[in-house]
Amino acid sequence: MYATRSLRMFRPTARLMAPVPKEEQAAHTVSQRLRRLRKIPAELWPLGIVVAFAVGAAAYSSLRHFLTDKTIRLKRQNRAADNHTEHH
Repeated sequence: MYATRSLRMFRPTARLMAPVPKEEQAAHTVSQRLRRLRKIPAELWPLGIVVAFAVGAAAYSSLRHFLTDKTIRLKRQNRAADNHTEHH
């Protein structure tokens, strides 16, 4: 008896029958992870540096603005008025 089309659909493919590869990140030490940095393509290093600088500059600028600008309201003020409006 030959396999019909409907039975052929449920056969596992050759890719699924292969063993699952081991994870590359499983139980690596810090030095092993640092060695993996060499595998990053050279074209991505300038992009990473620019993005890291932009994120750092944005964090510095925001933090400096929050700490030096006295007109910015970071906390609620006049709590008694807020509680009064909630009850009505």
